[in-house]
Amino acid sequence: MLNKSFSPGEIESALYAEWERSGAFSADPHSSAQPYTIMIPPPNVTGTLHVGHALTMTLQDTLIRWRRMQGRDTLWQPGTDHAGIATQMVVERTLQKEGISRRDLGREAFEQRVWQWKAESGGGITTQLRRLGASLDWPRERFTMDDGLSQAVREVFVTLYQQGLIYRDRRLVNWDPAFRSAISDLEVDNREVQGSLWYIRYPVEGDAAGRTITVATTRPETLLGDMAVAVHPEDSRYADLVGRLVVLPLTGRRIPIVADLHSDPEKGSGAVKITPAHDFNDFEVGRRHKLAMPSVLDEDARITLAEIADELRSEDGLADPAFVRGLEGMGRDAARKAVVAELERLGWLEKIEPHRNQVPHAERSGAVVEPRLTTQWYCDAATLAGPAIEAVETGQVRFVPQQWENTFFAWMREIQPWCISRQLWWGHRIPAWYGPDGHVFVARDEDGARAEALAHYGREEALTRDEDVLDTWFSSALWPFSTLGWPEQTAELARYYPTDVLVTGFDIIFFWVARMMMMGLHFMKDVPFRTVFIHGLVRDERGQKMSKSKGNGIDPLDMVEQYGADAMRFTVCALTGLGRDVKLGQKRIEEHRSFVTKIWNAARFCEMNGVAPVADFRPDAVSSPLGRWVLGEAARAVAEADAALEAFRFDEYAATCYRFVWNCFCDWFLEFAKPVFTGGDAEQAAEIRAVAAHVLGIILRILQPVMPFVTDDLWAQFGYGEKGSLMTTAWPTPARPMDGGAAAAEMEWVIRFISAIRTVRAEMNVPPSRLAPVLLRDAAEATVARATRWEEAIGRMARVSAVEVLAGDMPEGAAQLVVDEATLVIPLAGIIDLAQERQRLEKERAKMDEEIAKVERKLGNADFIARAKPEIVEENRERLAQQQDERARLDAALARLA
Repeated sequence: MLNKSFSPGEIESALYAEWERSGAFSADPHSSAQPYTIMIPPPNVTGTLHVGHALTMTLQDTLIRWRRMQGRDTLWQPGTDHAGIATQMVVERTLQKEGISRRDLGREAFEQRVWQWKAESGGGITTQLRRLGASLDWPRERFTMDDGLSQAVREVFVTLYQQGLIYRDRRLVNWDPAFRSAISDLEVDNREVQGSLWYIRYPVEGDAAGRTITVATTRPETLLGDMAVAVHPEDSRYADLVGRLVVLPLTGRRIPIVADLHSDPEKGSGAVKITPAHDFNDFEVGRRHKLAMPSVLDEDARITLAEIADELRSEDGLADPAFVRGLEGMGRDAARKAVVAELERLGWLEKIEPHRNQVPHAERSGAVVEPRLTTQWYCDAATLAGPAIEAVETGQVRFVPQQWENTFFAWMREIQPWCISRQLWWGHRIPAWYGPDGHVFVARDEDGARAEALAHYGREEALTRDEDVLDTWFSSALWPFSTLGWPEQTAELARYYPTDVLVTGFDIIFFWVARMMMMGLHFMKDVPFRTVFIHGLVRDERGQKMSKSKGNGIDPLDMVEQYGADAMRFTVCALTGLGRDVKLGQKRIEEHRSFVTKIWNAARFCEMNGVAPVADFRPDAVSSPLGRWVLGEAARAVAEADAALEAFRFDEYAATCYRFVWNCFCDWFLEFAKPVFTGGDAEQAAEIRAVAAHVLGIILRILQPVMPFVTDDLWAQFGYGEKGSLMTTAWPTPARPMDGGAAAAEMEWVIRFISAIRTVRAEMNVPPSRLAPVLLRDAAEATVARATRWEEAIGRMARVSAVEVLAGDMPEGAAQLVVDEATLVIPLAGIIDLAQERQRLEKERAKMDEEIAKVERKLGNADFIARAKPEIVEENRERLAQQQDERARLDAALARLA
């Protein structure tokens, strides 16, 4: 006997443990079934489950469970990422509490502490994924620094180096001065801050008229490293100055005025200072004009004069080497104040303006990122990108939605060398060793490097290993094939590569998706996946980005605890459409918890009315219109669910399930079935019970991919199969009953008939306790016959006292509505006060007209559209559409009373 209500907290953990224990999640490399593979985007080992994880994992699990039921040999590959910076930061904070630093420990001891932390605390997110119901093949779990994946990383690095695709170079990188490491663009958070724009005059050398050129900068401290002033080639103000020199204030250095398109005549003074070693745009200008590139900020973002000390010159009223030497070792903020003060004292500071600009911050440390010129290891991404671009162009890989191909192409066709080295201790240490003269030997291990050194020098020499580690994204790029055993040629690699679909967000198309394609094509000679499904970002219900500062975030584990995993998962699917963000709020999850309750209550109703699975049930033998109709609707729901999942339309899949279960099965079929269950026709009752059991089984199967817990519990309790067996039960096939068309036509007519009457009663505020007759005018004979056959159901479900053919004149005070060829006349005089009802409707319509006018005025205001946040504008548009729908409803109700 089913409990009165479904309590997810009582069954979810135990049921998941049963699934895992039974091996139901496991792939079988020796199976004859067609494989279906998804690689999990490996979450950081430091991570906890957030709404982004809940989104992507739910979508992947829905696909995997669906394909598993279809008989595919599914592999959902689990694993976690070693997360270089994030993990090192966590462990360093722990050490700080103990009063020690990683440098106190030394590298080897620090690495041991990180491994110890991982063993004790690094598995949290995998436990949380289980709580969500994710059916990953856990015995195959990988870690990006396990032995096998580390071997793959070394193999790829050495091979690419030998092929000339990995090399060392001196270029600008994003530098985190807190971690003293290069970081990727994805680890940079651009924040808008209130700053200043300083206008500084640079005197033109030897100009008899004493001309100066004014540059505007947000970073006056980098003036020490200026190597040119750039003006636009077509800027007439400076045309005669191009090629001449200016004297750099404070340092006395002579630097040229160059013509370059980088300068924008409309911004500031139209002249920009060029500091090649401390700005990405300036670096490119410097390369074009072959400028020197001295660094004036060190790894801690402190002033260093090592590369410019010999160039300092004394110039009366302009430059004093003693002042500049006093800046040595000063932090950039303090140096900025000192430089500005000195420029102002000397009279070269023209003016200061308040200025809001985007300042890059390191996502992890929070430090302001410094563009820094350093020697790093690089990968020739442009060469590797060619085959990846071609794969998308030729359809070997398709993006869903297709629009993301444009983003992919834009990034890939302008790709820059990939900086793959990081100045950290936690990560894959670069397999490179240096001889006493700096010659580099790249090998798979130290013995290999020594052998190369012996061959190079002709004698044994001491070697020093490179201190850097690889960018975390380097090992992640190998994920689709390294996790399957590469470089060994395993059975898994042969069977599951390439994978079927990658499910991920648009923000890592370049950082991860593109790099997996580059590495997969280079080393496996095939794409790593056939389809890339790009989902949107999770936002709050108003469309705003979730953040701690706004307090609008949602903890998915809290939602699972409060409403159950099924409600959380179904909400995610219901909100995931193509090409749009997911507007997630607690209210939506609560609404779908009601859907779980609806399913449970429907099952309880069936159980109380003797519904149970019938082993030899034959849908084609069903004779009743009600039975044939619901079987046809079930077949349609299965077909629509299949089509939606094939097209990655998770929202349509959820909507199909919702409509069929709530509207068709619960609201109509079970209501029509009530008198059959309790009536005297035993044969018909037995048929409808068998139909109900069959359709309930279909419902549980089509909902299993998104609602695995409640469906499995009901599956077992109803006797369809053993506990935990639903996920490996065959997906239903959309089998339509014989002669279903006539049954569908009849049942759809009855539903329209009852719905129309319900609508009128609701519009007119007719109390449920007051019954009214329905008179048929101009009704065909077949319609009258149908109404007679279904009179009991119409009376009970539409609160109708009788259904009769209209004889004589139209009664006074009657509402009218049309269903097919017939006009339904509902006499309301004496049941409601018609004049009062008309007055109420007119008052509501007038109020609605006022509300519509307000919103229309707002949306018609160009200033509002320009200034308001996009989500606020969209919210007003949605409100207007709802108000217009409501006004149309009120107009229809008034028309019925006319």
